[in-house]
Amino acid sequence: MRSVILYAYPPEPDGLSLQGDLLYRGMKENGEEVLPCHQASEFQKEWIYKYFKPDVSIGIGFWAHTPDIVEHPQSFGIPAVPWLVADGWVANYQNTLSSLPLVLVTSSWVKHTYERDGVNTKNFEVMPVGFDPQEVKPIVRDDPRIKQVREMLGVEDDEVMILTAGGDVSSKGAQEVLKALKIVDQNFKKWKYICKVWGGQSADDHYEDEMALIQELGESENKVKYVEGPVSHDFMPYLLNACDIYAAPSRLEGFGLIQVEAQACAKPVLSIDMMGPKETIIHGETGYLAKVAGTIDLDREWVYTSMGFEERHMVIFDKPKTFAYRADHEDLANYLMKLLPDKELREKMGERAAKHALENFEYRKIAKRIADLVKARLNIA
Repeated sequence: MRSVILYAYPPEPDGLSLQGDLLYRGMKENGEEVLPCHQASEFQKEWIYKYFKPDVSIGIGFWAHTPDIVEHPQSFGIPAVPWLVADGWVANYQNTLSSLPLVLVTSSWVKHTYERDGVNTKNFEVMPVGFDPQEVKPIVRDDPRIKQVREMLGVEDDEVMILTAGGDVSSKGAQEVLKALKIVDQNFKKWKYICKVWGGQSADDHYEDEMALIQELGESENKVKYVEGPVSHDFMPYLLNACDIYAAPSRLEGFGLIQVEAQACAKPVLSIDMMGPKETIIHGETGYLAKVAGTIDLDREWVYTSMGFEERHMVIFDKPKTFAYRADHEDLANYLMKLLPDKELREKMGERAAKHALENFEYRKIAKRIADLVKARLNIA
């Protein structure tokens, strides 16, 4: 089978780009004939269609990428298989996506979101994102690279490091974690909370609320440290291995690759019992899933020309749609109090987490599953 993989190529350090690049690498290493291409590069895509003559185009993105990853290859007679995430709601292209013989989605929750918003999902198949165990793996605490990270972060040997990372950390649940730490701090003092943010408008929008919660910690506010700015993906395993607990009770998370990577680094993950994390973390074995305390529901939303509409306008929903979730901070505090003082429990859950990640999310296994499914569904030899 000849395939072209459409994603942000050359790879960028974001989830969609990593998702696409791991698929490309996995298929290539599995012996498939495959080429990568940026999803928006129309000239290069046309050259690949005409010269390489792929049997299928597999495009990574969300519904708004439909013109680039579905309609463009179809216009040249190339069957298209999108591998989709969710982005709050599905505003357009329902008919196009409903007509495809195969659509891949990163979780059952993502599939539900497309179904909720008017897409016929009878040909949708859940396919998780993979990780590379040669890049993302456990590293012992006394490794000098890990010791250097903890030293630079100001984490003492006897302190338990909690880590949350994202473009902004509030979307990853940092505000809920901060509320939980206010409760935890009454009984356990030897913790440090590291927030790794990429920066930008989203991070700026949440900054004041985050600072207010940190100030509520009183004398313990200096236990929270922000690290801002870009880091490469090949550096992230050192940061993940420096922590003792990865905390990301995300407000909106269709899959959560970094939570899988944290498990692959043998770290227990604290998240939310909803969306992608519910499907990648085994509660009580590889981490803990806090219950949902509330949702953000909207009865209307704007759509824009970038979404495939002729003009910007407001869409009013027949009934409110859930756009985000909030984890119960008291539940988070209870789980933190299980993990923070118990090194043996953290190590036991971490070992189980690393095994779980390797068995279920190794990128070549995922690539083979996708290739086999595409061949069977599209009748490709």
